[in-house]
Amino acid sequence: MTKRETVLVIDDDDSLRRVIELTLRNSGYQVATAVSGETGLQLFEQRHPTVVITDVQMPDLSGYEVLARIKDRNPATIVIVITAFGTIEKAVRAMREGAHDYITKPFSRDELKQVIARALKYRDSCLSSPVTIENTTTDTSQILGHSPAIEKLRTMLDQVAKSNSTVLLEGESGVGKEVFAHEIHRLSVLADGPFIPVNCAAIPAELLESELFGHVKGSFTGALQNRTGKFAQAENGTLFLDEIGELPLALQPKLLRVLQERVIEPVGGTAKAITVRVIAATNRNLEQALAEQSFREDLYYRLAVITLDLPPLRERGDDINLFIRHFMNQKGGEHVTIDEAAMNMLCSYNWPGNIRELGNCIERMLVLRIDDRLTSLNLPAKIRKHSQAIVTPDNLHLPEQGMALADLEKQAIINALDKNNWNQSKAASFLQVPRHTLIYRMEKYQIPKKRQAD
Repeated sequence: MTKRETVLVIDDDDSLRRVIELTLRNSGYQVATAVSGETGLQLFEQRHPTVVITDVQMPDLSGYEVLARIKDRNPATIVIVITAFGTIEKAVRAMREGAHDYITKPFSRDELKQVIARALKYRDSCLSSPVTIENTTTDTSQILGHSPAIEKLRTMLDQVAKSNSTVLLEGESGVGKEVFAHEIHRLSVLADGPFIPVNCAAIPAELLESELFGHVKGSFTGALQNRTGKFAQAENGTLFLDEIGELPLALQPKLLRVLQERVIEPVGGTAKAITVRVIAATNRNLEQALAEQSFREDLYYRLAVITLDLPPLRERGDDINLFIRHFMNQKGGEHVTIDEAAMNMLCSYNWPGNIRELGNCIERMLVLRIDDRLTSLNLPAKIRKHSQAIVTPDNLHLPEQGMALADLEKQAIINALDKNNWNQSKAASFLQVPRHTLIYRMEKYQIPKKRQAD
């Protein structure tokens, strides 16, 4: 830290503002202060500070408005928001809108200095890193698919990767949460660092603390040598905490401290500062866990600064064909073909186990095949049974005089769309055809894409 580092403090609380100013001046920073958002923005234009500390609640402009205007004028500026205890939601909102970090009142002088020091350290690591967002966007992504839900997520991943905010990935088991976490790491300025995954549900509770934070030889019975924890292994990289909802309640305060202070303390050892980005994932409803008091609220808000909801495979009908071919190539079936009936059955199945289940299914079919052509006979019994269900839309009636087969098909499609609230992916699954087949039939019969007003 040098004298070039200027901090702008915006707060209408005179006593708190003076304490912050004195603390930072004694730490060697240049400090400018403002009593309101408008005055603060004027000083921002004059002093061009490296760091801005702003209260969220102010009488003229809110901290959100100050944050938005500063980021619009200079996106590289580090903004830290101050919020009152019990209003962490406001700070989380600010971080989602571009703030680097937050600090809750009341806070100590040491805590204030640590927050700013961490922010500047992260800024320096970004400036010195040879990795940039532009040169990591080559087509090496492991995320497959072009459905609308995935394209939207791709855009969000590009934005998320540019920050150092903690990310919480939510979604059903098997949707590929680790793949998405790795993609965020790949696109980030920490891409040259390690990516360390940890499954919190797979490690016994009594061993998890040592696994995450490490231990010193002799610190407990069985500690025969020093152990480096996963946090230390992920230094200057990304730590992926899968199944975070299974983290024992007793360990949650220690993880919270790491996220707040960026300091780890091995069992029996001394504290050490680290630079690690944390991405967590869960298939549990953590908000329900909060209500059940099995997950700490303050830890949840630290983890859920940015939340991404990953769609299940049944909502990605357009992508199932792509995954089938991907798994066939990956598991030695490059030259194997699959007939239309089997493909339709695979595409219409609801896949409760999501992508993982589909991959296992394709592998099973390839292992048990007798030649290089897969048919419906190669499918697991439960998928064949699901596909044997007869589609009988509620309002489908055959007149006594008969009707053209094309009219019957058109009526079935309309009824299926109506039954599924005109969701094309669900209607295609209901009719047991791929979504692209449904769309072709809708165009053929000039069926509108949306429900027409009565």
